[in-house]
Amino acid sequence: MSDKHGYLDMDLLRFTTAGSVDDGKSTLIGRLLHDSKSIFEDQLEAIEASSRQRGDEIVNLALLTDGLRAEREQGITIDVAYRYFATPRRKFIIADTPGHIQYTRNMVTGASTANLAIILVDARKGIIEQTCRHSFIASLLQIQHIFLAVNKMDLVDYREKVFTQIVTDYKKFASRLTVPHIDFIPISALKGDNVVEPSRAMPWYRGGTLLYALENIHIGNEFNHVDARFPVQWVIRPQSRRHHDFRGFAGRVASGIFKKGNPVVILPSGFESRIKDIHTLNGAIAEAFAPMSVVLTLEDEIDISRGDMIVKKNNLPTITQDIESTICWFADHRKLQAGQKFRIQSTTKSAICIVNEIKYKIDVNTLHRIEDNLEVKLNDIARISLHTSTHFFLDPYIRNRTTGSFILIDEQNHTTVAAGIVL
Repeated sequence: MSDKHGYLDMDLLRFTTAGSVDDGKSTLIGRLLHDSKSIFEDQLEAIEASSRQRGDEIVNLALLTDGLRAEREQGITIDVAYRYFATPRRKFIIADTPGHIQYTRNMVTGASTANLAIILVDARKGIIEQTCRHSFIASLLQIQHIFLAVNKMDLVDYREKVFTQIVTDYKKFASRLTVPHIDFIPISALKGDNVVEPSRAMPWYRGGTLLYALENIHIGNEFNHVDARFPVQWVIRPQSRRHHDFRGFAGRVASGIFKKGNPVVILPSGFESRIKDIHTLNGAIAEAFAPMSVVLTLEDEIDISRGDMIVKKNNLPTITQDIESTICWFADHRKLQAGQKFRIQSTTKSAICIVNEIKYKIDVNTLHRIEDNLEVKLNDIARISLHTSTHFFLDPYIRNRTTGSFILIDEQNHTTVAAGIVL
Protein backbone atom coordinates (compact mmCIF):
# COMPACT_ATOMS: atom_id res chain seq x y z
CA MET A 1 0.00 0.00 0.00
CA SER A 2 1.47 3.36 -0.93
CA ASP A 3 0.29 6.91 -0.51
CA LYS A 4 -0.73 9.01 -3.51
CA HIS A 5 2.71 10.58 -3.75
CA GLY A 6 4.44 7.18 -3.74
CA TYR A 7 6.64 7.95 -0.75
CA LEU A 8 5.64 4.99 1.41
CA ASP A 9 5.11 1.38 0.51
CA MET A 10 4.15 -0.81 3.42
CA ASP A 11 4.65 -3.92 1.27
CA LEU A 12 8.36 -3.14 0.87
CA LEU A 13 10.82 -5.12 2.98
CA ARG A 14 14.46 -4.11 3.26
CA PHE A 15 16.69 -6.90 4.48
CA THR A 16 20.39 -7.56 4.73
CA THR A 17 22.39 -10.76 4.59
CA ALA A 18 25.33 -11.25 6.93
CA GLY A 19 27.60 -13.96 8.25
CA SER A 20 31.15 -15.15 7.90
CA VAL A 21 33.00 -15.40 4.59
CA ASP A 22 31.97 -18.31 2.37
CA ASP A 23 28.82 -19.05 4.37
CA GLY A 24 26.83 -18.77 1.14
CA LYS A 25 25.25 -15.33 1.34
CA SER A 26 25.58 -14.50 -2.36
CA THR A 27 24.47 -18.02 -3.31
CA LEU A 28 21.39 -17.62 -1.11
CA ILE A 29 20.45 -14.32 -2.77
CA GLY A 30 21.05 -15.87 -6.19
CA ARG A 31 18.81 -18.80 -5.23
CA LEU A 32 16.06 -16.45 -4.05
CA LEU A 33 16.22 -14.50 -7.32
CA HIS A 34 16.41 -17.64 -9.48
CA ASP A 35 13.72 -19.74 -7.80
CA SER A 36 11.31 -16.80 -7.48
CA LYS A 37 11.78 -16.22 -11.24
CA SER A 38 13.15 -12.72 -10.68
CA ILE A 39 15.98 -12.87 -13.22
CA PHE A 40 15.89 -12.58 -17.01
CA GLU A 41 16.85 -15.36 -19.38
CA ASP A 42 19.89 -13.48 -20.66
CA GLN A 43 21.11 -13.04 -17.06
CA LEU A 44 20.76 -16.77 -16.46
CA GLU A 45 22.57 -17.55 -19.72
CA ALA A 46 25.38 -15.18 -18.74
CA ILE A 47 25.99 -16.81 -15.34
CA GLU A 48 25.75 -20.28 -16.92
CA ALA A 49 28.49 -19.26 -19.35
CA SER A 50 30.57 -17.71 -16.54
CA SER A 51 30.15 -20.85 -14.44
CA ARG A 52 31.40 -23.05 -17.30
CA GLN A 53 34.32 -20.70 -17.89
CA ARG A 54 35.28 -20.89 -14.20
CA GLY A 55 35.03 -24.69 -14.24
CA ASP A 56 32.12 -24.84 -11.79
CA GLU A 57 30.24 -28.12 -11.86
CA ILE A 58 26.88 -26.41 -11.37
CA VAL A 59 25.45 -22.97 -12.15
CA ASN A 60 27.07 -20.55 -9.69
CA LEU A 61 24.13 -18.42 -8.58
CA ALA A 62 26.44 -16.26 -6.45
CA LEU A 63 27.53 -14.57 -9.68
CA LEU A 64 24.16 -12.83 -9.78
CA THR A 65 25.25 -10.61 -6.89
CA ASP A 66 29.05 -10.67 -6.92
CA GLY A 67 29.40 -7.91 -9.48
CA LEU A 68 32.91 -6.65 -8.89
CA ARG A 69 35.70 -8.31 -10.88
CA ALA A 70 37.76 -8.88 -7.73
CA GLU A 71 34.78 -10.60 -6.12
CA ARG A 72 34.20 -12.89 -9.08
CA GLU A 73 37.84 -13.90 -9.20
CA GLN A 74 38.15 -14.57 -5.47
CA GLY A 75 34.63 -15.88 -4.90
CA ILE A 76 33.99 -13.40 -2.09
CA THR A 77 31.80 -10.33 -1.60
CA ILE A 78 33.68 -7.05 -1.01
CA ASP A 79 31.15 -4.30 -1.63
CA VAL A 80 27.51 -4.07 -0.57
CA ALA A 81 25.49 -5.46 -3.48
CA TYR A 82 21.92 -4.18 -3.58
CA ARG A 83 19.31 -6.21 -5.44
CA TYR A 84 15.59 -5.68 -5.99
CA PHE A 85 12.95 -8.30 -6.59
CA ALA A 86 9.26 -8.81 -6.01
CA THR A 87 6.72 -11.55 -5.51
CA PRO A 88 2.93 -11.20 -5.71
CA ARG A 89 2.92 -10.60 -1.95
CA ARG A 90 5.77 -8.15 -1.41
CA LYS A 91 8.64 -6.09 -2.82
CA PHE A 92 12.18 -6.56 -1.53
CA ILE A 93 15.45 -4.63 -1.39
CA ILE A 94 18.39 -6.86 -0.49
CA ALA A 95 21.76 -5.71 0.80
CA ASP A 96 24.25 -8.55 0.28
CA THR A 97 27.06 -7.58 2.68
CA PRO A 98 30.66 -8.85 3.02
CA GLY A 99 31.67 -11.64 5.35
CA HIS A 100 35.38 -10.88 5.71
CA ILE A 101 36.17 -9.24 9.02
CA GLN A 102 38.00 -6.35 7.33
CA TYR A 103 34.74 -5.39 5.55
CA THR A 104 32.59 -5.15 8.69
CA ARG A 105 32.03 -1.46 7.90
CA ASN A 106 30.20 -2.53 4.73
CA MET A 107 27.96 -4.78 6.81
CA VAL A 108 27.13 -1.77 9.02
CA THR A 109 26.23 0.21 5.89
CA GLY A 110 23.94 -2.52 4.58
CA ALA A 111 22.25 -3.06 7.94
CA SER A 112 21.69 0.61 8.77
CA THR A 113 18.46 0.85 6.74
CA ALA A 114 17.29 -2.77 7.04
CA ASN A 115 14.07 -3.99 8.64
CA LEU A 116 15.39 -7.53 8.96
CA ALA A 117 18.71 -9.38 8.94
CA ILE A 118 19.35 -12.85 7.56
CA ILE A 119 22.45 -14.16 9.32
CA LEU A 120 23.89 -17.26 7.71
CA VAL A 121 25.70 -19.97 9.62
CA ASP A 122 27.67 -22.80 8.03
CA ALA A 123 26.12 -25.98 9.44
CA ARG A 124 29.60 -27.55 9.64
CA LYS A 125 31.09 -24.70 11.70
CA GLY A 126 28.23 -23.55 13.92
CA ILE A 127 28.24 -20.23 15.76
CA ILE A 128 31.52 -18.35 15.27
CA GLU A 129 32.82 -14.87 16.11
CA GLN A 130 31.49 -13.25 12.93
CA THR A 131 28.03 -14.65 13.70
CA CYS A 132 28.16 -12.95 17.09
CA ARG A 133 29.62 -9.71 15.71
CA HIS A 134 27.01 -9.36 12.98
CA SER A 135 24.20 -10.25 15.38
CA PHE A 136 25.39 -7.65 17.87
CA ILE A 137 25.62 -5.00 15.15
CA ALA A 138 22.07 -5.87 14.05
CA SER A 139 20.95 -5.46 17.65
CA LEU A 140 22.80 -2.15 18.03
CA LEU A 141 21.17 -0.85 14.85
CA GLN A 142 17.72 -1.69 16.26
CA ILE A 143 16.88 -4.31 13.63
CA GLN A 144 13.73 -5.93 14.97
CA HIS A 145 13.91 -9.29 13.19
CA ILE A 146 16.72 -11.81 12.69
CA PHE A 147 16.41 -14.96 10.63
CA LEU A 148 19.25 -17.35 11.44
CA ALA A 149 19.63 -19.40 8.26
CA VAL A 150 21.63 -22.55 8.95
CA ASN A 151 23.11 -23.13 5.51
CA LYS A 152 24.89 -26.06 3.84
CA MET A 153 22.66 -28.61 5.54
CA ASP A 154 23.38 -30.87 2.54
CA LEU A 155 27.00 -31.12 3.73
CA VAL A 156 25.94 -32.52 7.12
CA ASP A 157 23.47 -35.00 5.59
CA TYR A 158 20.50 -32.84 6.61
CA ARG A 159 20.81 -34.04 10.22
CA GLU A 160 18.29 -32.52 12.62
CA LYS A 161 20.71 -32.87 15.53
CA VAL A 162 23.18 -30.48 13.88
CA PHE A 163 20.50 -27.85 13.35
CA THR A 164 19.12 -28.23 16.89
CA GLN A 165 22.55 -27.76 18.47
CA ILE A 166 23.18 -24.56 16.48
CA VAL A 167 19.77 -23.21 17.52
CA THR A 168 20.58 -23.96 21.18
CA ASP A 169 23.99 -22.28 20.96
CA TYR A 170 22.62 -19.20 19.24
CA LYS A 171 19.71 -18.79 21.66
CA LYS A 172 22.19 -18.80 24.54
CA PHE A 173 24.17 -15.97 22.93
CA ALA A 174 21.13 -14.04 21.66
CA SER A 175 19.51 -13.90 25.10
CA ARG A 176 21.71 -10.85 25.72
CA LEU A 177 20.65 -9.05 22.53
CA THR A 178 17.78 -6.58 22.20
CA VAL A 179 16.17 -8.22 19.17
CA PRO A 180 12.45 -8.90 19.71
CA HIS A 181 12.06 -11.64 17.11
CA ILE A 182 14.50 -14.39 16.04
CA ASP A 183 13.58 -17.31 13.78
CA PHE A 184 15.62 -20.34 12.68
CA ILE A 185 15.50 -22.00 9.25
CA PRO A 186 17.64 -24.93 8.01
CA ILE A 187 18.53 -24.44 4.34
CA SER A 188 20.81 -25.39 1.50
CA ALA A 189 21.26 -22.37 -0.75
CA LEU A 190 23.19 -24.50 -3.25
CA LYS A 191 20.49 -27.15 -3.56
CA GLY A 192 17.51 -24.88 -2.91
CA ASP A 193 16.24 -26.63 0.22
CA ASN A 194 13.80 -24.44 2.21
CA VAL A 195 14.76 -21.28 0.33
CA VAL A 196 11.77 -20.91 -2.01
CA GLU A 197 10.56 -24.50 -2.09
CA PRO A 198 10.15 -26.83 0.93
CA SER A 199 12.86 -29.44 1.41
CA ARG A 200 12.02 -33.11 0.99
CA ALA A 201 15.35 -33.94 2.60
CA MET A 202 14.34 -32.40 5.94
CA PRO A 203 10.88 -33.74 6.81
CA TRP A 204 11.66 -33.11 10.48
CA TYR A 205 11.48 -29.33 9.86
CA ARG A 206 7.87 -28.18 10.01
CA GLY A 207 8.35 -24.45 9.54
CA GLY A 208 7.93 -22.41 6.38
CA THR A 209 10.54 -21.65 3.74
CA LEU A 210 12.75 -18.58 3.92
CA LEU A 211 10.79 -16.81 1.18
CA TYR A 212 7.49 -17.58 2.92
CA ALA A 213 8.87 -16.07 6.13
CA LEU A 214 10.09 -12.96 4.27
CA GLU A 215 6.72 -12.54 2.57
CA ASN A 216 4.73 -12.85 5.77
CA ILE A 217 6.82 -11.15 8.46
CA HIS A 218 5.04 -8.11 9.84
CA ILE A 219 7.12 -4.95 9.65
CA GLY A 220 5.85 -2.02 11.66
CA ASN A 221 6.38 1.53 10.49
CA GLU A 222 10.14 2.08 10.73
CA PHE A 223 9.87 5.85 10.85
CA ASN A 224 9.24 7.93 13.95
CA HIS A 225 6.15 9.99 13.08
CA VAL A 226 5.98 11.65 16.50
CA ASP A 227 9.12 13.79 16.79
CA ALA A 228 9.18 16.30 13.92
CA ARG A 229 12.74 16.79 12.68
CA PHE A 230 13.73 18.54 9.43
CA PRO A 231 17.50 18.94 8.94
CA VAL A 232 18.07 21.73 6.42
CA GLN A 233 20.21 20.54 3.53
CA TRP A 234 20.09 23.54 1.21
CA VAL A 235 18.68 27.06 1.08
CA ILE A 236 16.95 27.78 -2.24
CA ARG A 237 17.13 31.37 -3.49
CA PRO A 238 16.36 31.36 -7.25
CA GLN A 239 17.29 35.04 -7.81
CA SER A 240 14.92 35.24 -10.75
CA ARG A 241 12.20 37.75 -11.62
CA ARG A 242 9.47 35.13 -11.30
CA HIS A 243 10.69 33.93 -7.90
CA HIS A 244 12.44 37.05 -6.68
CA ASP A 245 11.29 36.74 -3.06
CA PHE A 246 11.31 32.95 -2.81
CA ARG A 247 13.32 31.53 0.08
CA GLY A 248 12.87 27.81 0.62
CA PHE A 249 14.61 25.25 2.78
CA ALA A 250 15.26 21.90 1.10
CA GLY A 251 15.84 18.64 2.90
CA ARG A 252 14.50 15.26 3.84
CA VAL A 253 12.07 14.85 6.70
CA ALA A 254 14.02 12.80 9.25
CA SER A 255 10.97 12.03 11.38
CA GLY A 256 7.57 13.32 12.36
CA ILE A 257 4.91 15.12 10.33
CA PHE A 258 4.95 18.75 9.16
CA LYS A 259 1.75 20.47 8.05
CA LYS A 260 1.06 23.81 6.47
CA GLY A 261 0.45 26.31 9.26
CA ASN A 262 2.36 24.37 11.93
CA PRO A 263 4.27 26.55 14.42
CA VAL A 264 7.96 25.62 14.28
CA VAL A 265 11.24 26.45 15.98
CA ILE A 266 14.55 26.82 14.15
CA LEU A 267 17.64 25.40 15.83
CA PRO A 268 20.11 26.57 16.98
CA SER A 269 18.78 30.16 16.89
CA GLY A 270 15.53 29.37 18.68
CA PHE A 271 13.53 31.73 16.42
CA GLU A 272 9.89 30.77 15.88
CA SER A 273 7.71 30.89 12.77
CA ARG A 274 5.00 28.95 10.94
CA ILE A 275 5.14 26.76 7.85
CA LYS A 276 3.84 28.79 4.93
CA ASP A 277 3.96 26.12 2.20
CA ILE A 278 5.38 22.67 1.48
CA HIS A 279 6.71 22.14 -2.04
CA THR A 280 7.62 19.00 -3.99
CA LEU A 281 8.50 18.32 -7.61
CA ASN A 282 4.83 17.49 -8.12
CA GLY A 283 3.58 20.75 -6.64
CA ALA A 284 2.49 22.01 -3.23
CA ILE A 285 1.19 19.56 -0.62
CA ALA A 286 -0.58 19.98 2.71
CA GLU A 287 1.73 17.80 4.82
CA ALA A 288 5.11 16.07 4.69
CA PHE A 289 6.40 13.11 6.66
CA ALA A 290 9.46 10.87 6.81
CA PRO A 291 11.17 10.04 4.50
CA MET A 292 9.86 12.63 2.03
CA SER A 293 12.22 15.15 0.40
CA VAL A 294 10.54 18.56 0.30
CA VAL A 295 11.09 22.30 0.38
CA LEU A 296 9.60 24.26 3.28
CA THR A 297 8.85 27.97 3.22
CA LEU A 298 8.19 29.96 6.39
CA GLU A 299 5.99 32.96 7.11
CA ASP A 300 8.91 34.93 8.60
CA GLU A 301 12.29 35.93 7.19
CA ILE A 302 14.75 34.02 9.35
CA ASP A 303 18.45 33.42 8.72
CA ILE A 304 18.69 29.64 8.23
CA SER A 305 21.56 27.65 6.72
CA ARG A 306 22.65 24.07 6.03
CA GLY A 307 22.96 22.09 9.25
CA ASP A 308 20.17 23.97 11.03
CA MET A 309 17.07 21.99 12.01
CA ILE A 310 13.38 22.88 11.84
CA VAL A 311 11.36 21.25 14.62
CA LYS A 312 7.96 21.67 16.22
CA LYS A 313 7.40 23.75 19.30
CA ASN A 314 7.31 21.84 22.59
CA ASN A 315 8.99 18.82 20.95
CA LEU A 316 12.69 19.58 20.86
CA PRO A 317 15.61 17.20 20.39
CA THR A 318 18.53 17.16 22.81
CA ILE A 319 20.72 20.19 22.08
CA THR A 320 24.23 19.36 23.23
CA GLN A 321 27.95 19.48 22.62
CA ASP A 322 28.58 16.31 24.68
CA ILE A 323 27.62 13.01 23.08
CA GLU A 324 27.50 9.60 24.78
CA SER A 325 27.68 6.93 22.11
CA THR A 326 28.54 3.43 21.00
CA ILE A 327 30.79 3.29 17.95
CA CYS A 328 32.10 0.67 15.55
CA TRP A 329 35.68 1.48 14.56
CA PHE A 330 36.43 1.08 10.83
CA ALA A 331 39.99 2.31 10.41
CA ASP A 332 42.82 -0.14 9.82
CA HIS A 333 45.46 2.58 9.49
CA ARG A 334 45.08 4.01 12.99
CA LYS A 335 43.69 3.18 16.42
CA LEU A 336 41.19 5.22 18.39
CA GLN A 337 42.59 7.10 21.38
CA ALA A 338 41.26 9.66 23.82
CA GLY A 339 42.15 13.19 22.80
CA GLN A 340 41.96 12.58 19.05
CA LYS A 341 40.10 15.03 16.84
CA PHE A 342 37.72 14.11 14.01
CA ARG A 343 34.98 15.65 11.93
CA ILE A 344 31.57 14.47 13.06
CA GLN A 345 28.61 14.34 10.65
CA SER A 346 25.02 13.82 11.79
CA THR A 347 22.18 14.40 9.32
CA THR A 348 23.28 17.61 7.52
CA LYS A 349 25.33 19.06 10.35
CA SER A 350 29.11 18.79 10.47
CA ALA A 351 31.69 20.00 12.98
CA ILE A 352 34.98 19.16 14.70
CA CYS A 353 34.87 16.90 17.74
CA ILE A 354 37.33 15.52 20.27
CA VAL A 355 37.23 12.09 21.90
CA ASN A 356 36.85 12.87 25.60
CA GLU A 357 36.95 9.33 26.94
CA ILE A 358 36.97 5.70 25.88
CA LYS A 359 34.87 4.08 28.59
CA TYR A 360 35.04 0.42 27.56
CA LYS A 361 35.07 -1.98 24.65
CA ILE A 362 32.54 -4.76 24.10
CA ASP A 363 33.47 -8.41 23.66
CA VAL A 364 31.26 -9.44 20.74
CA ASN A 365 31.31 -13.10 21.82
CA THR A 366 30.11 -12.57 25.38
CA LEU A 367 28.81 -8.96 25.18
CA HIS A 368 30.78 -8.29 28.37
CA ARG A 369 32.60 -5.01 28.95
CA ILE A 370 36.36 -4.86 28.43
CA GLU A 371 37.71 -2.17 30.75
CA ASP A 372 41.36 -3.25 31.15
CA ASN A 373 42.27 -2.89 27.45
CA LEU A 374 41.00 0.31 25.86
CA GLU A 375 42.98 0.05 22.61
CA VAL A 376 40.27 0.37 19.95
CA LYS A 377 41.29 -1.06 16.59
CA LEU A 378 39.63 -2.25 13.38
CA ASN A 379 36.09 -3.62 13.91
CA ASP A 380 36.12 -3.04 17.67
CA ILE A 381 32.91 -1.78 19.27
CA ALA A 382 33.31 0.70 22.11
CA ARG A 383 31.44 3.09 24.38
CA ILE A 384 32.92 6.60 24.11
CA SER A 385 32.11 10.22 24.91
CA LEU A 386 32.64 13.08 22.45
CA HIS A 387 32.73 16.86 22.74
CA THR A 388 31.79 18.86 19.64
CA SER A 389 32.83 22.36 18.62
CA THR A 390 29.21 23.41 18.15
CA HIS A 391 25.79 22.27 19.33
CA PHE A 392 24.20 19.20 17.73
CA PHE A 393 20.50 18.31 17.68
CA LEU A 394 20.13 14.65 18.58
CA ASP A 395 17.70 12.00 19.75
CA PRO A 396 18.55 8.61 21.27
CA TYR A 397 19.09 6.09 18.47
CA ILE A 398 16.55 3.73 20.02
CA ARG A 399 13.94 6.43 19.35
CA ASN A 400 15.16 7.89 16.07
CA ARG A 401 17.59 6.08 13.75
CA THR A 402 18.23 9.22 11.68
CA THR A 403 18.88 11.88 14.32
CA GLY A 404 20.48 9.34 16.64
CA SER A 405 23.36 8.31 14.38
CA PHE A 406 26.59 9.87 13.14
CA ILE A 407 29.90 9.14 11.45
CA LEU A 408 33.44 10.20 12.33
CA ILE A 409 35.72 11.34 9.50
CA ASP A 410 39.52 11.50 9.47
CA GLU A 411 40.13 14.87 7.84
CA GLN A 412 43.72 14.06 6.88
CA ASN A 413 42.76 11.36 4.37
CA HIS A 414 38.99 12.08 4.12
CA THR A 415 37.92 8.59 5.19
CA THR A 416 35.13 7.48 7.48
CA VAL A 417 36.76 5.90 10.54
CA ALA A 418 33.68 5.09 12.66
CA ALA A 419 29.91 4.95 12.78
CA GLY A 420 28.15 5.71 16.01
CA ILE A 421 24.78 5.71 17.70
CA VAL A 422 23.60 8.16 20.36
CA LEU A 423 22.68 6.66 23.72
